Amino acid sequence: MAAPTLQQPSFLLVNLKADSITKPLLQRCQDLVKIIDEYPAKELRVVFPWLVETVFGSLDGIISGWNLRLLHSRSNEYNVVVEFLNPSGPMMKLVYKLQAEEYKYEIPVNYLPGPVKVCIQEGVLPECPLFHNKLQLPLSGLTLNLALNPFEFFMFHFASCLITPKSYPQDHHGSSTDSAYFVLVDTYLKYFLPCEGSVPPSPFSDSRGSVTAPSPRSSGVSFAGYGVHSPSLLKHHIFHQPSVNADPAAQEIWRSETLLQMFVEIWLHHYSLEMYQKLQSPQVKLALLQYRLSMSSQPFAPPGSGTAHTYQEPFSPTEEHVLVVRLLVKHLHAFSNSLKPETLSSSSPPAHSHTHTSPLEEFKRVVVQRFVQQKLYLFLQHCFGHWPLDASFRAVLETWLSYIQPWRYTEESTTPQPDPNRTVPDKWESFVQENLLMYTKLFQVLLNRAVRTDLVNARNALMVFRVAKVFAQPNLAEMIQKGEQLFLEPEHVLHQRQPRGYLTPSQGGSFLSSRQRVVTDMVFRVKGHVYALEGQDCQYKQMFGCELRGAVMKLIQIIAQARQTAKRISDHSSEVSANNSFLSWFGMGTSELNNTFSGAEPEESGECLKKTHEFLDRALENLCQIFKLNQGQLAQLISNLSSSQDDGNNKQLPDCIQGENGPILTDLGRKQIISGLRRFDIQYQGDPELQPIRSYENALLVRMFYRISSLLNERFGGHMNALCSRPDLLGRLGRHYLSDLDSSARKLKLSPTWRRSSERSRGARLSLRPLASYRTLLLLLLLYGLGAALSLGPVSSTLLLLTGGLLYGLLVALCGDKLKAH
Repeated sequence: MAAPTLQQPSFLLVNLKADSITKPLLQRCQDLVKIIDEYPAKELRVVFPWLVETVFGSLDGIISGWNLRLLHSRSNEYNVVVEFLNPSGPMMKLVYKLQAEEYKYEIPVNYLPGPVKVCIQEGVLPECPLFHNKLQLPLSGLTLNLALNPFEFFMFHFASCLITPKSYPQDHHGSSTDSAYFVLVDTYLKYFLPCEGSVPPSPFSDSRGSVTAPSPRSSGVSFAGYGVHSPSLLKHHIFHQPSVNADPAAQEIWRSETLLQMFVEIWLHHYSLEMYQKLQSPQVKLALLQYRLSMSSQPFAPPGSGTAHTYQEPFSPTEEHVLVVRLLVKHLHAFSNSLKPETLSSSSPPAHSHTHTSPLEEFKRVVVQRFVQQKLYLFLQHCFGHWPLDASFRAVLETWLSYIQPWRYTEESTTPQPDPNRTVPDKWESFVQENLLMYTKLFQVLLNRAVRTDLVNARNALMVFRVAKVFAQPNLAEMIQKGEQLFLEPEHVLHQRQPRGYLTPSQGGSFLSSRQRVVTDMVFRVKGHVYALEGQDCQYKQMFGCELRGAVMKLIQIIAQARQTAKRISDHSSEVSANNSFLSWFGMGTSELNNTFSGAEPEESGECLKKTHEFLDRALENLCQIFKLNQGQLAQLISNLSSSQDDGNNKQLPDCIQGENGPILTDLGRKQIISGLRRFDIQYQGDPELQPIRSYENALLVRMFYRISSLLNERFGGHMNALCSRPDLLGRLGRHYLSDLDSSARKLKLSPTWRRSSERSRGARLSLRPLASYRTLLLLLLLYGLGAALSLGPVSSTLLLLTGGLLYGLLVALCGDKLKAH
C-alpha cells in the first residue's frame, strides 16, 4: 500500500535529524541498528526516505550525504559505513522490512536518464520494464512521479550517487578504486549476481515467511522500445516477476534483475539528441504520432508532451564513472561465463525446458546481450568521440577491451601465468559476431583518435599498443572477418538458401539443409545486431576493407614518425645530460642559461622515451599481423622516413604562414605540434639578467650583483661598447668578458616582441650573475682552500685567480677563431 502524502510528524524522524547534527557517524550507525531492529515497519517507513538521502545525498546534488565516493579505506569511518550498507547489513534489513509491507516511494521523472524521461513525457512506454506500471499521474499537473518499492528506491539512489554532481572540496577527487562506493558496488554485484551458487535469501522474514516480490507485469501490456529487442527477450519467469507462491529461486531473482537494470539505466542510458532520434524505431515514432493526434483533440496534455525535439542532456562521464562501468562489465562477463555447460549448449531450448533450468542460469545466458550490449555501445561511442585527447582516456579504453574479451573472465583464465599468445577459442565466435560493431566500429573511431594523439607520450603510445595487442590475438581477426562476411551476405541469397521446411536427417532431411539453416540464423543474427545499433540505413565500413586499410597505413606512418621524434628527443636529452655533467660544476661545461627550459614534461624523460619506442615498435608488429601487411613495404616506409629526417627535416619548423608580426601556425602545423612531429626551438630571448632565479643560484647574491652590474653598465656603458667594437686583441678580449647582445641576437630567430624591445637594450655590458651560482662559489672555495694549504693568503690567492682568468681570456681571444674553424 502506498504511503499517504500527508503524514503526522514522526518524533523518531525528528530525533534522528537532531542526532545527525550533534552525534558522530559511528554513534549514529549504532543507534540506527537498534532502531531498525526494535521499531515496526509502520514507524520506519517515514524514516527511510530521509535516511536514504542522508546516506547517498539528494538527487539534485545539494545534499552530499556521507560522501561515499571520497571515503577511503584509510578513513576511520570506512569500516562502519561499509558494514552498515553491506547487502546483509542493517540498511538492507530495513529495505526488506519495508518491502514486506509493500510500501511505495516516489521519484520525480525529472531525475531519470534523459531518454527515459523524454519517453515518459511523450506518453511512450519506456523500453526498460523496470519503469512499467509505476507512473503516478500528478494531481496538480506539475510533475510526474514514479512509485518505486523500497528495494528499487534504495538502488536508484545508490546508482544515482555516482553521476549526481556534488560540490566536493577542491583537494578531494573521487576517482580511486578503494573508495567505499567502489567497494560497495563490487560487493552488491557479487552478492546479487553470484558466479557460484544462488542469490542468498532475504535475511528478514515476516509472518508470511518471505519477502514479497513486486507485482507481476500484466501480460496484456505491450511496449515499444527503441526497436532493438522484442518484448519477449527473456523467459516468462524473468520479465514477469513471480508471485509469493512461486518457486523460491524464481522469487529471489527479481532483486538481481532490479539491481542490474537500475545500474545499466542510470549509468549507461545517456546519449545526445542526434543519437536519441536515430535510435527511435518506426514503432516508437508511430506510437508517438498516434498519441499526439489523440491528445490534440483533448483540452489537457500531460506536462512535457511534444518536447522530444527539445531533448538535451549534457553527458560528460568522469573517470570514476568509467571505472565503475568497467567493474560492472568485468563482473557480468564472469557471471555469464559461470553458466553450466549443459545450459550453455542448449542455446535454443524447447518450450518445456524452462522447468529444468533455474531462473538464475537462464538469466546468465542472456544477461550481456539483452541488458548491456546496446547501452554500453552507445556509452563507449560517446566517450570515444568526446573524451579529451590525453592519457585519462585509458579508463575508457580498458572498459572497451574488457567487454570485447569475455574469454579473460573464465575459470581457465585464472591461471597465475596466462599465455599471452593463446588462441581465442572457437566457442567465442558467436559472441564476436553478435557484437560485431563493438570490434569494428569502435576500432575505426579509435583510429581517428590515434592519428590526432601525441604518440611521443609514453602513456598514449601504451594505449595504441594495448589495442593492437588485443586485436592481434590468434583467431580473433579471422572471427571478425567472418562476421563481416555474414553481414554483407545479400538478402536475395538468404531467401534462396532458406529451405521451405526444416527437417532433421532422421526425418528425411539432409545435413546440408541443417547447415544452411545454421548459416542463415547466423546471418540474421549479425544483421539484426548491426541494424539494431546503427539503424536500417547504416553505411557499414569493413574493418578489413580498402578504406580502413588506408587509415591503418596512415596510423603506421604517424607511429613511425613518433618513433623518430622520440629517438631524436632522447638523443638530445643524452647530449644535454652529458654537457651538464660533473665537470660543468667547475665551469668547463656549457653554461647556456638561455637554453634552459624548465617546463619539460616528465613523459619526455629518457626512460619514458625508451618505453615509447618499445610500445610503438610492438604496436607496429601487431598491426602488421592483424592486417597482414607486407613487411618489405613497411620497412621501406620507415627507412624513407628515417632518411628524410636524417637529411635535416627534423630541423624544420611546424607549417606556418608569414604574417605581419611573424609566422602564424596553420592547421597542419598545429597537428604536427600535437603529434610531436615538429616543434619550435624554444629559447629564452629576454634580458639574461632578468631570468627567474634558478635553484642552483643564491637569490640574495643574484639581486646584489644585478644592482652592482647595473650601476657599472650605466656609468661605463659607452666605454664598454667602444672596447667591444675594436677589431684588435683588446676588442676580442672585451667581447669575451662582456655580454654582447648583438652577437647573441644574430644567432637566434627573434620574436617580433623581442625585436621591438631589444632596440633599447643593445650593447655590451658587464654581467656578474655567474658569481651567484653555487657551483662558482664552491669552485672559489676550493681554490681558496688550496691556496691556504699552499700557505697563500687571501690577497695572493685573489691575484692568482685574476691572473689565471686573464691568461685564459687571452688564450681564448688569440685562438678562439682557429678553434671555431676547426
